[in-house]
Amino acid sequence: MLATGAAGGVGTFTNIKGAYGSGTALGAVAAGEGATAVLALVLLGLTMLGQASPLVVRAGLWLLPAAASVMAAMAADGPGRTVIYAVTPMGMCVSAEGMAFLARRIVVHTDGRDAEAEHRAAAVVRSLAFHRARAANHPDARVRKWSERTSWRLARKVGTGDVSLGSLLLDVQRERVTTGADVALADMFAVAVTPERHAVTAPVTPALPPAPEPSTASASPAAEDTPVTAPRDGEDTQVNPAMPTSEEESVTAAVPPVTLDEVAAVAGVPTPHPAEPLTDVQLVVVLRHLRYADDPPLSYRQAVTAFRDAGFVGGEQRIRSAWGALMAQEESTP
Repeated sequence: MLATGAAGGVGTFTNIKGAYGSGTALGAVAAGEGATAVLALVLLGLTMLGQASPLVVRAGLWLLPAAASVMAAMAADGPGRTVIYAVTPMGMCVSAEGMAFLARRIVVHTDGRDAEAEHRAAAVVRSLAFHRARAANHPDARVRKWSERTSWRLARKVGTGDVSLGSLLLDVQRERVTTGADVALADMFAVAVTPERHAVTAPVTPALPPAPEPSTASASPAAEDTPVTAPRDGEDTQVNPAMPTSEEESVTAAVPPVTLDEVAAVAGVPTPHPAEPLTDVQLVVVLRHLRYADDPPLSYRQAVTAFRDAGFVGGEQRIRSAWGALMAQEESTP
């Protein structure tokens, strides 16, 4: 890069020397390539220190070689030489930009931060905050409309060139893809477990205790003379209190279903309600309730359909994450 810049300076000096003399050529090289070299060293030093370069430095790296190109083109005596003379000073510009770019990449690789990208991102965010505030509170309707449009244009630039933001977004995307694959595989290969139903029968009437033996010692005459008869009903039919009036049947006790309030109480969260924002734990509670509201338990697609039909609100990615957490709990529960 240094050799390319030096060759460009020597070429500019030679081209202008033939038309205006060595003094003028030396001044032109100093004003063009020399000043560009100074700005290149400033840019390189600021980059190595992890600081953003001022706008005047970046602009000078292009404006000064452009001025030298115009000066050299005016010294040419033909179209062919005009093009050659005009292109020669640009070698210094390319050398300066190349050194600054390489130094910035080295700093980003070693320190993990890009000062130029952070400076641009901060400027975009500050401008965006200003235009959003002016679009909301400025008294002039035209100014509010113009700031509204400008804020939308600035929104497209947020995060551009931010290496750290790109790495974080890739990590988030990897986590979402992993969760989605886990949910899809669990939905495909999970075996529905039917809960055992135990028949609970009505209690059986206990047998009558054995009748006590009659006492032979002393008996009341009134008791001996009084006949013992079984009670009779209204139709004068004898009724035995020890026997049931109808055949006993095995009755299966109905187990009441678990309500959403009970599931939420066990999880220690407020009861989820339709059309209201839900936390991650509330999402798991709703999916658990919907999954086991039927026999066999619902699959992921069936649970999502029931979730939407019930009026609950939640994004697709959040529902997938909650379902993955539910499946993980089921696998870890004996």
